[in-house]
Amino acid sequence: MAWDEWEQLKAEAAGRQSTGMQLNQLDPGGGGSMALPGQTGDLKVDQGDLAKIGSQAHSLYDNLWNKARVAVPSSDKAAGDLSGQGFALGGGLKHVSNRWEEQLKSLMDACAHISNHMQVTKKVHAGDEHYIQRQVSSIETLDAGFDERAGEPGRKNPAYEPKK
Repeated sequence: MAWDEWEQLKAEAAGRQSTGMQLNQLDPGGGGSMALPGQTGDLKVDQGDLAKIGSQAHSLYDNLWNKARVAVPSSDKAAGDLSGQGFALGGGLKHVSNRWEEQLKSLMDACAHISNHMQVTKKVHAGDEHYIQRQVSSIETLDAGFDERAGEPGRKNPAYEPKK
């Protein structure tokens, strides 16, 4: 392929895409196919799901603590020995060991955060559930008081029906 041909193909491709390409945004004309929340269903998470996530995060944290950090002391010792003998590799190994420990701590912090968040989430949502149940049951009790209508149960009160 000649250089001129390549340039021509690039220009044609740019011409075709310039009017139709949109990045990082939804079509402003509302032409998207987003589903409404009522059409996709409700998000349901029960306490068992949250407990499993928290347990897995805690287990991962424990495994990282017990198994992934065992290399740090031996790597640091080897780096010190190599540096002491005048090898430049010692400094590189120490750098790798430090970066490993930083990344490991970051990952362990994320696991601890997830585990703790699941515990808090379980407690908060359990409280929310109880509050909602109390509110709904009080509405139900209040609503039952209005069932003493003039007319048959289940029918609309004739006083509120439109005039014919």
